[in-house]
Amino acid sequence: MTHEAGIPLGIKFKLLSDTPQDSAAQVVNDVVVGDYRDLETLRAFARGCDVITFDHEHVPTEHLRALEADGIPVRPGPDALVHAQDKGVMRRRLTEIGVPCPRHRIVEDPADVERFAHEVGGFPVVLKTVRGGYDGKGVWVVRDAAAAQEPFRAGVPVLAEEKVDFVRELAANVVRSPHGQAVSYPVVESVQVDGVCDTVIAPAPDLPEELSAHAQQLALTIAKELGVVGHLAVELFETRDGRVLVNELAMRPHNSGHWTQDGAVTSQFANHVRAVLDLPLGDPRPRAPWTVMANVLGGDYPDMYAAYLHCMARDPGLKIHMYGKDVKPGRKVGHVNTYGDDLDDVLERARHAAGYLRGTITE
Repeated sequence: MTHEAGIPLGIKFKLLSDTPQDSAAQVVNDVVVGDYRDLETLRAFARGCDVITFDHEHVPTEHLRALEADGIPVRPGPDALVHAQDKGVMRRRLTEIGVPCPRHRIVEDPADVERFAHEVGGFPVVLKTVRGGYDGKGVWVVRDAAAAQEPFRAGVPVLAEEKVDFVRELAANVVRSPHGQAVSYPVVESVQVDGVCDTVIAPAPDLPEELSAHAQQLALTIAKELGVVGHLAVELFETRDGRVLVNELAMRPHNSGHWTQDGAVTSQFANHVRAVLDLPLGDPRPRAPWTVMANVLGGDYPDMYAAYLHCMARDPGLKIHMYGKDVKPGRKVGHVNTYGDDLDDVLERARHAAGYLRGTITE
Protein backbone atom coordinates (compact mmCIF):
# COMPACT_ATOMS: atom_id res chain seq x y z
CA MET A 1 0.00 0.00 0.00
CA THR A 2 2.99 2.29 0.55
CA HIS A 3 4.26 1.27 -2.89
CA GLU A 4 0.86 2.12 -4.37
CA ALA A 5 1.06 5.59 -2.82
CA GLY A 6 4.45 6.21 -4.42
CA ILE A 7 3.47 5.24 -7.97
CA PRO A 8 1.84 8.60 -8.91
CA LEU A 9 5.01 10.37 -7.76
CA GLY A 10 7.25 8.21 -9.92
CA ILE A 11 9.05 6.80 -6.89
CA LYS A 12 10.90 3.52 -7.40
CA PHE A 13 10.89 1.00 -4.57
CA LYS A 14 13.31 -1.75 -3.67
CA LEU A 15 12.00 -4.33 -1.21
CA LEU A 16 13.72 -6.65 1.24
CA SER A 17 11.21 -9.46 1.72
CA ASP A 18 11.16 -12.63 3.81
CA THR A 19 9.58 -14.61 0.96
CA PRO A 20 8.42 -13.98 -2.63
CA GLN A 21 4.85 -14.48 -1.38
CA ASP A 22 4.87 -11.46 0.96
CA SER A 23 2.22 -8.88 0.06
CA ALA A 24 4.61 -6.16 -1.14
CA ALA A 25 6.77 -8.68 -3.02
CA GLN A 26 3.77 -9.39 -5.27
CA VAL A 27 3.67 -5.79 -6.56
CA VAL A 28 7.15 -4.25 -6.17
CA ASN A 29 9.38 -4.77 -9.20
CA ASP A 30 12.77 -4.90 -7.43
CA VAL A 31 12.59 -7.57 -4.71
CA VAL A 32 15.45 -9.03 -2.69
CA VAL A 33 14.54 -12.10 -0.66
CA GLY A 34 16.57 -12.22 2.54
CA ASP A 35 16.68 -12.09 6.32
CA TYR A 36 16.31 -8.58 7.80
CA ARG A 37 18.08 -9.83 10.94
CA ASP A 38 21.34 -10.40 9.03
CA LEU A 39 23.52 -7.27 8.89
CA GLU A 40 25.40 -8.15 5.71
CA THR A 41 22.10 -8.86 3.93
CA LEU A 42 20.87 -5.43 5.02
CA ARG A 43 24.08 -3.74 3.87
CA ALA A 44 23.96 -5.39 0.46
CA PHE A 45 20.29 -4.48 0.09
CA ALA A 46 20.83 -0.85 1.13
CA ARG A 47 23.45 -0.14 -1.54
CA GLY A 48 21.96 2.29 -4.05
CA CYS A 49 18.97 3.20 -1.89
CA ASP A 50 18.28 6.87 -1.24
CA VAL A 51 16.46 6.12 2.01
CA ILE A 52 15.38 3.09 4.04
CA THR A 53 11.98 2.79 5.75
CA PHE A 54 9.92 -0.06 7.22
CA ASP A 55 6.60 -1.87 7.37
CA HIS A 56 7.40 -3.35 10.80
CA GLU A 57 9.57 -2.49 13.80
CA HIS A 58 11.60 -5.69 14.14
CA VAL A 59 14.86 -4.87 12.31
CA PRO A 60 17.56 -5.00 15.04
CA THR A 61 18.39 -1.55 16.37
CA GLU A 62 22.15 -2.13 16.18
CA HIS A 63 21.87 -3.08 12.49
CA LEU A 64 20.10 0.20 11.72
CA ARG A 65 22.85 2.11 13.50
CA ALA A 66 25.38 0.28 11.33
CA LEU A 67 23.50 1.34 8.18
CA GLU A 68 23.51 4.95 9.38
CA ALA A 69 27.24 4.70 10.01
CA ASP A 70 27.56 3.52 6.40
CA GLY A 71 25.87 6.76 5.30
CA ILE A 72 22.44 5.30 4.49
CA PRO A 73 19.51 7.50 5.63
CA VAL A 74 17.20 5.43 7.84
CA ARG A 75 13.76 6.91 8.58
CA PRO A 76 12.64 6.72 11.28
CA GLY A 77 16.16 6.44 12.64
CA PRO A 78 17.16 3.83 15.22
CA ASP A 79 17.14 6.35 18.07
CA ALA A 80 13.44 6.96 17.38
CA LEU A 81 12.44 3.46 16.30
CA VAL A 82 13.75 1.83 19.47
CA HIS A 83 10.79 3.37 21.30
CA ALA A 84 8.46 1.26 19.16
CA GLN A 85 10.73 -1.78 19.41
CA ASP A 86 11.22 -1.84 23.18
CA LYS A 87 8.26 -1.17 25.48
CA GLY A 88 10.52 -0.60 28.47
CA VAL A 89 12.51 2.09 26.66
CA MET A 90 9.25 3.62 25.40
CA ARG A 91 7.66 3.82 28.85
CA ARG A 92 10.78 5.34 30.41
CA ARG A 93 11.14 8.02 27.74
CA LEU A 94 7.46 8.94 27.63
CA THR A 95 7.46 9.34 31.39
CA GLU A 96 10.53 11.60 31.17
CA ILE A 97 8.78 13.96 28.74
CA GLY A 98 5.57 14.06 30.77
CA VAL A 99 3.32 11.92 28.56
CA PRO A 100 0.53 10.24 30.57
CA CYS A 101 0.94 6.45 30.72
CA PRO A 102 -0.46 3.60 32.81
CA ARG A 103 1.51 2.94 35.99
CA HIS A 104 4.27 0.50 35.14
CA ARG A 105 7.72 -0.92 35.86
CA ILE A 106 10.03 -3.74 34.77
CA VAL A 107 9.47 -6.86 36.92
CA GLU A 108 11.97 -9.62 37.65
CA ASP A 109 9.81 -12.68 38.42
CA PRO A 110 6.28 -13.71 39.49
CA ALA A 111 6.96 -12.63 43.06
CA ASP A 112 7.88 -9.17 41.77
CA VAL A 113 4.64 -9.14 39.75
CA GLU A 114 2.76 -9.68 42.98
CA ARG A 115 4.59 -6.78 44.60
CA PHE A 116 3.76 -4.58 41.60
CA ALA A 117 0.08 -5.58 41.83
CA HIS A 118 0.00 -4.40 45.44
CA GLU A 119 1.59 -1.08 44.36
CA VAL A 120 -1.20 -0.39 41.85
CA GLY A 121 -4.17 -1.60 43.89
CA GLY A 122 -4.17 -5.34 43.20
CA PHE A 123 -4.67 -7.86 40.44
CA PRO A 124 -5.37 -8.13 37.56
CA VAL A 125 -2.31 -6.55 35.95
CA VAL A 126 -0.98 -6.59 32.40
CA LEU A 127 2.38 -8.18 31.57
CA LYS A 128 4.20 -7.52 28.29
CA THR A 129 7.48 -8.80 26.90
CA VAL A 130 9.41 -5.63 26.07
CA ARG A 131 10.21 -6.80 22.53
CA GLY A 132 8.50 -8.85 19.84
CA GLY A 133 4.80 -8.46 20.68
CA TYR A 134 2.25 -7.83 17.91
CA ASP A 135 -1.54 -8.09 17.59
CA GLY A 136 -2.00 -9.22 21.17
CA LYS A 137 0.99 -11.58 21.15
CA GLY A 138 3.43 -11.03 24.00
CA VAL A 139 0.68 -9.58 26.22
CA TRP A 140 -0.95 -11.30 29.20
CA VAL A 141 -3.64 -10.22 31.64
CA VAL A 142 -2.81 -12.06 34.88
CA ARG A 143 -5.05 -12.38 37.90
CA ASP A 144 -2.54 -13.78 40.41
CA ALA A 145 1.17 -14.52 40.77
CA ALA A 146 0.68 -18.17 39.79
CA ALA A 147 -0.55 -17.05 36.36
CA ALA A 148 2.53 -14.85 35.81
CA GLN A 149 5.01 -17.58 34.85
CA GLU A 150 4.52 -17.62 31.05
CA PRO A 151 5.89 -14.15 30.12
CA PHE A 152 9.24 -14.87 31.78
CA ARG A 153 9.83 -17.95 29.61
CA ALA A 154 10.58 -15.75 26.58
CA GLY A 155 13.96 -14.79 28.06
CA VAL A 156 13.47 -11.02 27.62
CA PRO A 157 12.58 -8.35 30.20
CA VAL A 158 8.94 -8.18 31.25
CA LEU A 159 7.03 -4.93 31.70
CA ALA A 160 4.17 -4.84 34.20
CA GLU A 161 1.38 -2.28 33.80
CA GLU A 162 -1.77 -1.49 35.69
CA LYS A 163 -4.91 -2.77 34.00
CA VAL A 164 -6.55 0.47 32.93
CA ASP A 165 -10.29 0.88 33.42
CA PHE A 166 -10.99 2.42 30.04
CA VAL A 167 -14.08 3.38 28.08
CA ARG A 168 -12.59 2.60 24.68
CA GLU A 169 -9.36 2.58 22.69
CA LEU A 170 -8.39 5.51 20.51
CA ALA A 171 -5.56 6.22 18.09
CA ALA A 172 -3.89 9.49 17.14
CA ASN A 173 -2.01 9.32 13.82
CA VAL A 174 0.55 11.95 12.86
CA VAL A 175 3.26 12.29 10.23
CA ARG A 176 6.50 14.24 10.65
CA SER A 177 9.19 15.14 8.10
CA PRO A 178 12.96 15.49 8.68
CA HIS A 179 12.77 19.28 8.80
CA GLY A 180 9.96 19.20 11.37
CA GLN A 181 6.80 19.72 9.33
CA ALA A 182 4.00 17.67 10.90
CA VAL A 183 0.34 16.90 10.21
CA SER A 184 -2.29 15.23 12.37
CA TYR A 185 -5.23 13.08 11.30
CA PRO A 186 -8.53 13.03 13.23
CA VAL A 187 -8.43 10.88 16.37
CA VAL A 188 -10.16 7.56 15.71
CA GLU A 189 -11.86 4.89 17.78
CA SER A 190 -10.27 1.45 17.47
CA VAL A 191 -12.45 -1.55 18.32
CA GLN A 192 -10.45 -4.65 19.30
CA VAL A 193 -11.66 -8.26 19.24
CA ASP A 194 -9.43 -10.91 20.85
CA GLY A 195 -6.47 -8.54 20.78
CA VAL A 196 -6.81 -7.79 17.06
CA CYS A 197 -8.16 -4.57 15.55
CA ASP A 198 -11.62 -5.24 14.13
CA THR A 199 -13.05 -1.81 13.26
CA VAL A 200 -11.79 1.78 13.12
CA ILE A 201 -14.22 4.72 13.19
CA ALA A 202 -13.01 8.12 11.98
CA PRO A 203 -13.42 10.43 13.73
CA ALA A 204 -14.03 8.83 17.13
CA PRO A 205 -17.75 9.34 17.89
CA ASP A 206 -18.72 11.60 20.79
CA LEU A 207 -15.12 12.42 21.66
CA PRO A 208 -15.03 15.83 23.40
CA GLU A 209 -13.24 18.39 21.25
CA GLU A 210 -10.77 19.30 23.98
CA LEU A 211 -9.83 15.65 24.56
CA SER A 212 -9.40 15.10 20.82
CA ALA A 213 -7.12 18.14 20.56
CA HIS A 214 -5.18 16.94 23.61
CA ALA A 215 -4.64 13.50 22.03
CA GLN A 216 -3.44 15.06 18.78
CA GLN A 217 -1.06 17.35 20.65
CA LEU A 218 0.30 14.39 22.63
CA ALA A 219 1.05 12.54 19.39
CA LEU A 220 2.74 15.57 17.84
CA THR A 221 4.80 16.09 21.01
CA ILE A 222 5.89 12.44 21.04
CA ALA A 223 6.88 12.62 17.36
CA LYS A 224 8.97 15.73 17.98
CA GLU A 225 10.60 14.63 21.23
CA LEU A 226 11.48 11.17 19.91
CA GLY A 227 12.68 12.51 16.56
CA VAL A 228 10.22 10.46 14.52
CA VAL A 229 10.37 10.78 10.73
CA GLY A 230 7.41 9.27 8.91
CA HIS A 231 4.09 8.03 10.23
CA LEU A 232 3.52 7.61 13.98
CA ALA A 233 0.46 5.88 15.43
CA VAL A 234 -0.16 6.55 19.12
CA GLU A 235 -2.61 4.03 20.56
CA LEU A 236 -4.51 5.42 23.53
CA PHE A 237 -6.89 4.47 26.31
CA GLU A 238 -9.78 6.84 27.01
CA THR A 239 -10.34 6.45 30.73
CA ARG A 240 -13.66 6.65 32.56
CA ASP A 241 -12.53 9.84 34.31
CA GLY A 242 -12.00 11.69 31.01
CA ARG A 243 -8.25 11.30 30.40
CA VAL A 244 -6.17 9.64 27.71
CA LEU A 245 -3.22 7.34 28.48
CA VAL A 246 -0.68 6.15 25.91
CA ASN A 247 -0.82 2.41 25.35
CA GLU A 248 1.49 1.63 22.39
CA LEU A 249 3.49 3.33 19.63
CA ALA A 250 3.96 2.26 15.99
CA MET A 251 6.37 4.08 13.65
CA ARG A 252 5.01 3.01 10.26
CA PRO A 253 1.70 3.11 8.44
CA HIS A 254 -0.71 1.52 10.88
CA ASN A 255 -4.00 -0.39 10.85
CA SER A 256 -5.69 2.50 12.69
CA GLY A 257 -4.82 4.72 9.72
CA HIS A 258 -5.98 2.46 6.88
CA TRP A 259 -9.22 4.46 6.69
CA THR A 260 -7.20 7.35 5.23
CA GLN A 261 -6.73 5.50 1.92
CA ASP A 262 -10.25 6.45 0.91
CA GLY A 263 -11.37 8.81 3.67
CA ALA A 264 -8.66 11.49 3.77
CA VAL A 265 -7.35 13.97 1.23
CA THR A 266 -3.87 12.46 1.67
CA SER A 267 -3.52 8.91 2.99
CA GLN A 268 -1.14 7.85 5.74
CA PHE A 269 0.80 5.88 3.10
CA ALA A 270 1.24 8.88 0.81
CA ASN A 271 2.28 11.11 3.69
CA HIS A 272 4.71 8.50 5.00
CA VAL A 273 6.37 8.39 1.57
CA ARG A 274 6.49 12.19 1.44
CA ALA A 275 7.94 12.39 4.94
CA VAL A 276 10.78 9.89 4.50
CA LEU A 277 11.76 11.68 1.25
CA ASP A 278 11.42 15.11 2.95
CA LEU A 279 8.73 16.26 0.51
CA PRO A 280 6.02 18.70 1.67
CA LEU A 281 3.29 16.81 3.50
CA GLY A 282 -0.26 16.50 2.18
CA ASP A 283 -3.61 17.56 3.62
CA PRO A 284 -4.79 15.07 6.30
CA ARG A 285 -8.39 16.29 6.46
CA PRO A 286 -11.24 13.78 6.01
CA ARG A 287 -13.23 13.71 2.76
CA ALA A 288 -16.53 12.78 4.45
CA PRO A 289 -18.09 13.25 7.89
CA TRP A 290 -17.56 9.55 8.71
CA THR A 291 -15.23 6.83 7.47
CA VAL A 292 -15.17 3.26 8.81
CA MET A 293 -12.43 0.69 8.23
CA ALA A 294 -13.24 -2.96 8.97
CA ASN A 295 -10.56 -5.62 8.84
CA VAL A 296 -11.23 -8.72 6.75
CA LEU A 297 -10.05 -11.76 8.68
CA GLY A 298 -9.58 -15.16 7.15
CA GLY A 299 -12.44 -17.59 7.68
CA ASP A 300 -13.04 -21.27 7.07
CA TYR A 301 -12.99 -21.11 3.28
CA PRO A 302 -10.12 -19.82 1.13
CA ASP A 303 -11.93 -18.29 -1.87
CA MET A 304 -13.10 -14.83 -0.82
CA TYR A 305 -13.00 -13.48 -4.37
CA ALA A 306 -16.32 -15.12 -5.16
CA ALA A 307 -17.82 -12.76 -2.56
CA TYR A 308 -16.78 -9.68 -4.56
CA LEU A 309 -19.82 -9.88 -6.83
CA HIS A 310 -22.22 -9.63 -3.90
CA CYS A 311 -20.30 -6.93 -2.03
CA MET A 312 -19.69 -4.68 -5.02
CA ALA A 313 -23.26 -4.99 -6.31
CA ARG A 314 -24.77 -4.38 -2.87
CA ASP A 315 -22.60 -1.31 -2.16
CA PRO A 316 -21.04 0.47 -5.17
CA GLY A 317 -19.35 2.93 -2.78
CA LEU A 318 -17.49 0.18 -0.95
CA LYS A 319 -13.67 0.18 -1.17
CA ILE A 320 -12.07 -3.26 -0.87
CA HIS A 321 -8.34 -3.69 -0.20
CA MET A 322 -6.95 -7.24 -0.21
CA TYR A 323 -3.35 -8.12 0.62
CA GLY A 324 -2.68 -11.19 -1.53
CA LYS A 325 -2.14 -13.36 1.56
CA ASP A 326 -3.04 -17.01 1.94
CA VAL A 327 -6.33 -17.19 3.80
CA LYS A 328 -6.04 -18.63 7.30
CA PRO A 329 -8.67 -18.42 10.06
CA GLY A 330 -8.19 -15.22 12.05
CA ARG A 331 -5.41 -13.80 9.83
CA LYS A 332 -5.72 -10.23 8.54
CA VAL A 333 -6.04 -10.66 4.79
CA GLY A 334 -7.54 -7.29 3.84
CA HIS A 335 -9.79 -4.46 4.88
CA VAL A 336 -12.76 -2.51 3.59
CA ASN A 337 -13.47 1.21 3.81
CA THR A 338 -16.85 2.92 3.72
CA TYR A 339 -17.69 6.59 4.10
CA GLY A 340 -20.68 8.91 4.16
CA ASP A 341 -22.87 11.26 6.17
CA ASP A 342 -24.64 8.76 8.46
CA LEU A 343 -22.45 6.85 10.93
CA ASP A 344 -24.89 3.98 11.52
CA ASP A 345 -25.16 3.38 7.78
CA VAL A 346 -21.41 3.63 7.19
CA LEU A 347 -20.69 1.25 10.08
CA GLU A 348 -23.24 -1.32 8.93
CA ARG A 349 -21.91 -1.27 5.37
CA ALA A 350 -18.32 -1.86 6.49
CA ARG A 351 -19.14 -4.65 8.92
CA HIS A 352 -21.46 -6.37 6.45
CA ALA A 353 -18.80 -6.38 3.72
CA ALA A 354 -16.03 -7.60 6.04
CA GLY A 355 -18.31 -10.31 7.40
CA TYR A 356 -19.44 -11.41 3.93
CA LEU A 357 -15.87 -11.60 2.64
CA ARG A 358 -14.96 -13.72 5.67
CA GLY A 359 -18.01 -15.94 5.33
CA THR A 360 -19.67 -15.15 8.66
CA ILE A 361 -22.49 -13.33 6.80
CA THR A 362 -24.13 -15.10 3.86
CA GLU A 363 -26.86 -12.72 2.73
